[in-house]
Amino acid sequence: MGKQAVRVNRRQFLKWAGIGVGATLAAPYTGIVKAAPHRVIVVGGGFAGATAAKYLKLWGGGSVDVTLIEPRSSYHSPILSNLVLNGNLQPSQLEIPYSYLTSRYRVAHRKQAVTVIDGAGKTVELQDGTRLNYDRLIVAPGMSFKPLQDPNGNEIDPNDQTSGILHAWKGGQQVNDLRAALVGMRNGDTFVMTIPPSPYRCPPGPYERACVVADWLRRNRPDSKVIVLDANPDIVVEKDSFGARFSQYGVEYRANVRIRSVAPTAPGTGSVTVSIGGETQTFSADVLNVIPAQQAGAHGLLMSAGLLNGDWAPVDAKTFESLQVTGIHVIGDSQGTSVPKAGHIANSEAKVCAEAVLNLLHNQPVYAAPKINSACYSPVSATEATWLTAGYAYDSAKNNWVKITTSAASGPPTTKHYYEMFGWAKNLFSDSFA
Repeated sequence: MGKQAVRVNRRQFLKWAGIGVGATLAAPYTGIVKAAPHRVIVVGGGFAGATAAKYLKLWGGGSVDVTLIEPRSSYHSPILSNLVLNGNLQPSQLEIPYSYLTSRYRVAHRKQAVTVIDGAGKTVELQDGTRLNYDRLIVAPGMSFKPLQDPNGNEIDPNDQTSGILHAWKGGQQVNDLRAALVGMRNGDTFVMTIPPSPYRCPPGPYERACVVADWLRRNRPDSKVIVLDANPDIVVEKDSFGARFSQYGVEYRANVRIRSVAPTAPGTGSVTVSIGGETQTFSADVLNVIPAQQAGAHGLLMSAGLLNGDWAPVDAKTFESLQVTGIHVIGDSQGTSVPKAGHIANSEAKVCAEAVLNLLHNQPVYAAPKINSACYSPVSATEATWLTAGYAYDSAKNNWVKITTSAASGPPTTKHYYEMFGWAKNLFSDSFA
């Protein structure tokens, strides 16, 4: 998980932590700090934010005070959440507490939302009016959804849990709701899902979901149908594996689809009207799973702070510092580089960012050639999965990440990859949150 990004040597750690060179790495908090600790605030507690907070303290020790601002007490992982749909996992198995960050690494956790980011004044304001000062700010709010329209042209906000749009794309309750809707289907019912245009969180995720749902239905509701409406010109990733399973399961797949309107009759049911090849068609669904187009998380907050250019936040890829507001770093789904948006690579980005922030705070040179990596397992049935990985290096001429290893897919799905998937996830969860 991003081992290329971890370059911190013993002398550098001791310098950051304010500990004498003769001290041991096993006791980062017991050394004598030579100056007041630097203040770093991390906004957002997903894979990016949690990893950044952890590694800032792990590497920076007593030289930094780290505050994680996240309203929730625990994180509901979207990774592996499609296995809740087929009953192979329980929702509680994907709930990860923040308590390890506070108890093991002494990260302060403020359970509130940020309402204002003042880059010039280097403060953030919380929903209760409290203002916190920072020396460096890391923003990791994940992604949010773009508005949809109903048939009358009225705007629907899919970020609103009462909108009737069942996306189940952020983990937690909506995944439970989609599982309940799936179980409630009668034999012969229709499941319709939409796939947003790239970029969106977890490129293989929608195709994985379609396979998992179709596999469950053929075993439990064999006369039911799965229809996939994809905004992209073709299957975005692992086309051979997903395409083969679509054929095997009888999934009706349509590409180059544009959503015109959505008419939810209740959360998880209704119809969607789309354009396909210049023609308008309406698909009625007994279970309607609309995954809307996506943009940076906390979009209004980031926009008001001057961090966005369009849907995403432009950054210096080497450090993830904003190109528009100094002293603020944006990592994870919201940052605007070319790398995919997913939990594993967010963990990798966070380590590059944490090292850069510590170097900047301590007036040390920033590493000029960081590397990050992406990896993902995708279940396609109750017992089989595929595997995909790619490595990226910082390119100074492009101020972006370029592939240094061609995306390596595992080939046809296997049971071996299915069981390896749980070890991969366990390591990723632990490295990010524990």
